[in-house]
Amino acid sequence: MHKKNSTSAMSPGLVVLTLALLMGLQPVTTDLYLPALPGLTHELGANMVQAQLTLTALLLAFGISQLVWGPVSDRFGRRPVLLLGMGAYVLASLASAFSPTMDLLIVWRTLQGAAMGAAVMCARAIVRDLYAPPQGANVMSKGLSGLGVIACLSAPVGGLLTAVFNWHAALLALSVFGALTLGLVAFRFQETVPQRNPQALQPATLARNWLLILRNPTFLAFSSLTICSYSALFTFLASSSFVFIRILGFSTTQYGLVMLGNSFTYLLGTFLCRRLLLRLGVRRSVAIAGGLSLTGGTAMGLLALAGVHAAWAILVPLSLLMLAHGIHNPCGQSGSVGPFPKTAGAASALNGFLSMLAAFGTGQWLGTHMDGTANPLVYGMWFWSALLALTAWTMVARYGRP
Repeated sequence: MHKKNSTSAMSPGLVVLTLALLMGLQPVTTDLYLPALPGLTHELGANMVQAQLTLTALLLAFGISQLVWGPVSDRFGRRPVLLLGMGAYVLASLASAFSPTMDLLIVWRTLQGAAMGAAVMCARAIVRDLYAPPQGANVMSKGLSGLGVIACLSAPVGGLLTAVFNWHAALLALSVFGALTLGLVAFRFQETVPQRNPQALQPATLARNWLLILRNPTFLAFSSLTICSYSALFTFLASSSFVFIRILGFSTTQYGLVMLGNSFTYLLGTFLCRRLLLRLGVRRSVAIAGGLSLTGGTAMGLLALAGVHAAWAILVPLSLLMLAHGIHNPCGQSGSVGPFPKTAGAASALNGFLSMLAAFGTGQWLGTHMDGTANPLVYGMWFWSALLALTAWTMVARYGRP
């Protein structure tokens, strides 16, 4: 049920819209510029490792910054953190769009990721501020349905802007989305923290809270789920533009449509998630999604081993992984903060940090193993899908009770 704090000030629809925009900042920031990545890499005279850094450095800063934003939001509230973070995001987006060198682009993308951490961290914490864990997964899935719609539009819009204008226009679009989100926060969002924690930033309190969170088996189970699920997705995000555009010969517009199809499948997964939660509960829903993930990853890997190197051999199995991601993501994000109503910011921050740390390592591996074939993408996703199923069937099955 709702808690009686700020729900009277914000309608359920406004809460879901706010969640969708805040969490949608992540696919906008990553997906929208992917069609432009090969072009900007060539124009700025960069190599593959530098190109990967525009994504992995952003995500590393995104993860680390949440360790700061989380306790700060527990101390001062979600609203001031969101205003500061979104303002910084808009400025970093404008600067990145006009970067004259790859090194400067990496710097501004890093700052952009740090600012983005405030938005996504607060979104997870807001759900815990307002809802108990069972209802939180349902509300989170609604917000992530909105994220799915945003993700559906991001890559096609990025491909279109890159084809009609250039990569600068694709990156400039990020500042427009950031400004719209900032406007919503400034004029409509009401504080959700029921009681600020004046000790949240004290070193002893921070250490005690983080240790308590990291020792909680429910947090570890659901965080492991989000780590594996996002790492599988990130493997595709970090390598797919090069695979489809440079290896398979897709245009930027065609690649945008590929991303549209993936995002739409993810959107369907969030709808399926809500139906499964009502009928089966969290743990059984996650177990079913684990089977979908393993089936998709294994099919993709076996087709590659059999010498089938066609777009369909990646995209058809990928649809199962994306459908499962629509279930794993809301369950994992809401489940990881569920045990911590008084330190939701810190728990959300640790969850985000661990996920982005894994994504950074995945990106670094891809940057050094891309070999002109689709194999790094395929085998990377197969690896994470196996870990994802194992996590769903063991850790979440045992410790995933809300």
